[in-house]
Amino acid sequence: MGDTAYGLGYRDVKSGFVVPTDLDPIERHPKAVRPGERMRMHNPMCYGCGEESPHGLHLEMYAGDDFTVTASMAVETHFEGGPGVLHGGILTTAFDDVMGMAPLLVGPSAVTVHLEVDFLRPIPVGSTLQFRATLLGRQRRKLYTEGVAHIGDPDQPVATAHAIFVSINAREHFAEHIDKSQISDEYKQRLSRP
Repeated sequence: MGDTAYGLGYRDVKSGFVVPTDLDPIERHPKAVRPGERMRMHNPMCYGCGEESPHGLHLEMYAGDDFTVTASMAVETHFEGGPGVLHGGILTTAFDDVMGMAPLLVGPSAVTVHLEVDFLRPIPVGSTLQFRATLLGRQRRKLYTEGVAHIGDPDQPVATAHAIFVSINAREHFAEHIDKSQISDEYKQRLSRP
């Protein structure tokens, strides 16, 4: 059947994600990092942004104007999926992490409840991906985001993504799992404090 199974090429398939039209207005949180500043990591062992994650992506993310977050990622050889190209799961992980930072511009932590990625072009090993995530708005605890990845030319995306995050109380949400984490005991104690 090849690339055109069922009459469609893989580039012809697009997500069915629909952003609600009645989103609540959002305001940048007064304690959010300022545009151009580096955003804090989720935790030191986070596979996406953690500085201490031994095999992680080590994404450095920066707050943009309004409700945007940017990041870049070197496509290293150990991220290979198909011959010479980035594994789709690695790209999805990067989108999840970058888009997951956008809710921090308007409030507390949020977790992913839905994520869709459209893979538009193969991404060669050795390239550098640029990401831009935008918080589109919210409905109560749900936060809607979109993301774009490109190599060099922002008008030529290699992938796009949409996600829904739900705001949480991080201490409560992760309480029963914190003892399984590889983070330091000092960091665990900080998270456990009321």
